[in-house]
Amino acid sequence: MFLNNQQYELKYSKEVFELIMYCVVAFFIPLFSSSQLITGTVVNFLLIVGALNIRKYKLIPIIIMPSLGVLFFGLLFGEFTMFLVYMIPFIWLGNLLLILAFKFFNLTKRFSYFSTLFIGASVKASLLFFSALVLFKFGVIPVMFLTAMGIMQFYTALLGGSLAFIYQTLKKKVDKII
Repeated sequence: MFLNNQQYELKYSKEVFELIMYCVVAFFIPLFSSSQLITGTVVNFLLIVGALNIRKYKLIPIIIMPSLGVLFFGLLFGEFTMFLVYMIPFIWLGNLLLILAFKFFNLTKRFSYFSTLFIGASVKASLLFFSALVLFKFGVIPVMFLTAMGIMQFYTALLGGSLAFIYQTLKKKVDKII
């Protein structure tokens, strides 16, 4: 099954250590940044390195922790954070789709990294934007979520993915030495 694929094999203990680190950072990043650009970039970075390094069901915490952190700390969207509750299932699905894009297209079908990044970022941003649009049309969420869940998601996925590419390249070299 393609969910078991990794960019290169990690020992179980290293995989679990990385999983814990990704989850801690994903949950606490909203505490240190009230900028969606920074927070979203870091979260997408974590989702993508998680997809490349972590196997199967262990990815679930990486998918859910970022939005729980944003909701818990309430800093990213300020007074509008409560509306995030309506978007959380779609955010989790978008995060899952980004991870699945890397697991399937890059690690299984061997698409280029940046083609995969474009596909994953496009699918995630489209899902979140159309979900936000429907919720906005029904008067559930304010208009500001259309930008936050649209083009900003695409940009932060591209930025996070670019950082993940650099990180993985360096990490592979260091892991070969160690």
